[in-house]
Amino acid sequence: MSRRWRIGGGVAALLLALGLTGAVPGVADAKKPREGTLTTATAPSPALGGSIDYTVYLPYGYAAATSRYPVLYLLHGRGDTMQAWTRVKADLDRMIADGEVPPVIAVLPDAPWSSRGNWYVDSAYTGADDPGQPVETALTRDLVAHVDATYRTAAHRGARLVGGYSMGGAGALRYALAHADLFANALVLSPAVYRPLPPADSSAREFGAFGSGAQRFSDEVYQRLNYPALLPGLDPESPVRMYIAVGDDEWANPDPADAAHDLDYEAATLYNTVRRADAVAAEFRVLDGGHDWDVWRPAFVDGLKHLAGTLSVNPPAGLPGPLHGTAGADWAGGVAAHPDGATTLGYAASGPVAGQPYAGGLDAVVTRLGADGGTRWTTQFGTAANDRLYGVVPLADGGVITAGYTRGDLDGAHPGSPADDAFVTRLTATGQRAWLAQAGDPAKADRFYAVAPAPDGGAYLAGYTSGSFAGETPAGDKDAVLVRVGPDGRIAWSRQLGGPGEDKAYAVAADAHGVYVAGGTSAGLPGATGLGGGDGWLARFDPNGTRGWVTAVGGTGDDLLGGVAITADGTVVATGSTGGDATAGGTDVLTVAYTSAGRQRWRTVTGGAGADAGADVVPLPDGAVVVVGFTASRLGLPVGGADVLTLRLDSRGRQLGVAQYGSARDDAADAFGEENVYATLGIDGRLRVSGLTAGAPVGGGTLGNGDVFLAAVDPTKGTP
Repeated sequence: MSRRWRIGGGVAALLLALGLTGAVPGVADAKKPREGTLTTATAPSPALGGSIDYTVYLPYGYAAATSRYPVLYLLHGRGDTMQAWTRVKADLDRMIADGEVPPVIAVLPDAPWSSRGNWYVDSAYTGADDPGQPVETALTRDLVAHVDATYRTAAHRGARLVGGYSMGGAGALRYALAHADLFANALVLSPAVYRPLPPADSSAREFGAFGSGAQRFSDEVYQRLNYPALLPGLDPESPVRMYIAVGDDEWANPDPADAAHDLDYEAATLYNTVRRADAVAAEFRVLDGGHDWDVWRPAFVDGLKHLAGTLSVNPPAGLPGPLHGTAGADWAGGVAAHPDGATTLGYAASGPVAGQPYAGGLDAVVTRLGADGGTRWTTQFGTAANDRLYGVVPLADGGVITAGYTRGDLDGAHPGSPADDAFVTRLTATGQRAWLAQAGDPAKADRFYAVAPAPDGGAYLAGYTSGSFAGETPAGDKDAVLVRVGPDGRIAWSRQLGGPGEDKAYAVAADAHGVYVAGGTSAGLPGATGLGGGDGWLARFDPNGTRGWVTAVGGTGDDLLGGVAITADGTVVATGSTGGDATAGGTDVLTVAYTSAGRQRWRTVTGGAGADAGADVVPLPDGAVVVVGFTASRLGLPVGGADVLTLRLDSRGRQLGVAQYGSARDDAADAFGEENVYATLGIDGRLRVSGLTAGAPVGGGTLGNGDVFLAAVDPTKGTP
């Protein structure tokens, strides 16, 4: 039932990433009980002109450790006290000891105001019997500030969770939505919330929580404070992750007119409302039981496990700014690093960039950035149709070669082209066009999806054709193509490779000894044994275009390879995705290594509960490689929807590190779930990663509906 939020697996393996390795001493000593402590304390409250009583749970080892901790704020129900939540102490002890959740501090405030029916809001009721109090201000400002000053907390929203049951569930819901600057996680159990107004017999009407002046209950006040009024004001860049649970035997109102206000019904209404909000990622559970701890205790355990993956001491790593692109939808198209520290970005833009002429549709844009990040030059070119870039490679003279496809007459020699044509162009060190070649079947679609530099200043290009690229006989619906272009832009040779289905090449790499092409096939390639479903494939060609070998890669599900590179010792490493039955989630990152003779050296699958894919491979000087792609799982510390993935593997394919970073929305993947990210190694030893983002960088600054980011990433750390 989740939306844009996928969490899987335990937490024990993530304690290093969460900064909590020192928080549980004595893990190996099974004889020692690992129990936390409960202590009653008081916090001063300027808002109340008094104090707030609370019970605090400190995890085992807190006194001896120096670590900081996430904090749970747990709100009790109407008529209860802070004592109610102490029954989950044993659950916290067990989950922490078992590594199911990280060590946490839990704060259990007492809420005696308005005869314990204050609904955790600032009340404007002035009745003489029991006037309202600013409870919300007291708890969200005074108590949180006191806790952060008194205990070793991680004082940021990602390290805080607010939870509650019944009236406390209503309070947790409101605090998460109205104070998203404080809380990124919410545990909402049997919430006593009603839409649009509480039924006539609801205690929400009795105690003045939603009153105004002498009036105990005001329709206007309730609706102003209720969750439907809060959703439009949420910031999608500060998302709230919410777990909602309710019993299937909640009290049934005997009045049929109020049946929609039964709490199980209201909880379902709540879930189906918040799950449609861009700033909320929600889970919903219906448990066997009523309005009691038979529901709330197991829901607390299950909910905390789900939320634990993002309840982190360390804030998640965001995207650096500034972004590149236009106010419309833009797409990443490649990145190249230069010896002087400069970086060249390629992308497709839906409008003018840096004052350049805009032809229409999507234009190809190439921008040179200096080592200081300043723009040296921008070149934009295109037709009235769409023109996309898929890769940029540097040249020894400071220029670049980039390739992609066009739907128009890009070179002036293809008027009225009925389908996509592949193209490749060379730009000088100052951004001037040296040459451009448009090629392919005159009547069918052709695209270049990858480019690799050749030793003579030319390039190798890979993609597909729906017909005959250069007079070769097509084998199926689409055939993969490999093209050699010289330094003058002339095509030296082309090779077409295909079977009876759809075959595409997505990546190419070359050295002085050979050319390697990787891609996907729907029905198998000649010379390769099919594995089931769609297969990834890897092929070797001699520098003159003679095919050496081809092999299928993957499993019984759908697989493909989208990135390939050659390490210093000649090992060929390719990455992509696998969807076989043995994978951890929807798709996992598949990385394989082969010798130049076509023998597999190792195979590694990395993934979680969501969709994960590798897109590019960057060899490192020490023999390791970095795979860059996207993940919608919890492989590192998740940020938003799909995050940028950095996976470091040693020369034998063993994982050395994994990290993820991004915005609150999808990064490195497009709306179709396909990777859109590129990576290379800079002269300073850091990766240069460029990709698509639907979100905002750290500090804000979106340009439009999909922008292009550039990040400098430490390959050891894995984040900017």
